[in-house]
Amino acid sequence: MLVALLTDIHSNREALEACLGDAAANGAERYVFLGDYVGYGADPNWVVDRIQEYVAQGAGAILGNHDAAVSDPDERMSTTADIAMQWTRGELGARQKEFLRKLPLTIEEGDRLFVHASANAPNHWYYISSGTDARLSFEATGSRLTFCGHIHVPEVFRMTTTDKVVKFTPVTGSPIALSSMWRWLAAIGSVGQPRDGNRAAAYALFDDATNMLTYLRVPYDVEAAARKIVRAGLPDVLGMRLLRGY
Repeated sequence: MLVALLTDIHSNREALEACLGDAAANGAERYVFLGDYVGYGADPNWVVDRIQEYVAQGAGAILGNHDAAVSDPDERMSTTADIAMQWTRGELGARQKEFLRKLPLTIEEGDRLFVHASANAPNHWYYISSGTDARLSFEATGSRLTFCGHIHVPEVFRMTTTDKVVKFTPVTGSPIALSSMWRWLAAIGSVGQPRDGNRAAAYALFDDATNMLTYLRVPYDVEAAARKIVRAGLPDVLGMRLLRGY
């Protein structure tokens, strides 16, 4: 089965529409959403409604830190993120808030774990940016494959049979064989707010029959998404981030 992995959408309708369309065109048969559907962007209700539609059809969806902050404000958020979250709370309807509140922190399926941040205390939202961070996540789960988001950058970590952790940046469109000899942790990147200097939306496809993971980038109407942010009265820097890709 070909599984589409999407994360960190951040209320970006244009980016999500582009990725869902691309995944369908590539033959995706299942979808798993790895959190942070809201925050930063101007279309929180539309994005949450879209995720709900996919969940009703069998997709998996887990909680991200911005989703959790809708009902439980996070004092660790930056000033800009907090301003956006306050606006988002005022925009979301009761049904959308209830959907977010009920999302699980993790989903386990066979040898796979889906989590927004680190498997090491997933409700603490630790970033995985180094081999040391990845090791803590590996040690917290027995799953062979861990798929996560949160860092907004596509990265892959491999733990060898000697427990060495190797980090590398995936090449867009080049399938990675997730050999059963090793354990893997794949940070998928961000649909709605990439931070690797490439403003195209990021997502990945995982073929569970062949154990191949392919990272993809999808162009979308970045300017339209940025204009919406400005019109909504959100901080201008949030629109600039989309235009710059970081």
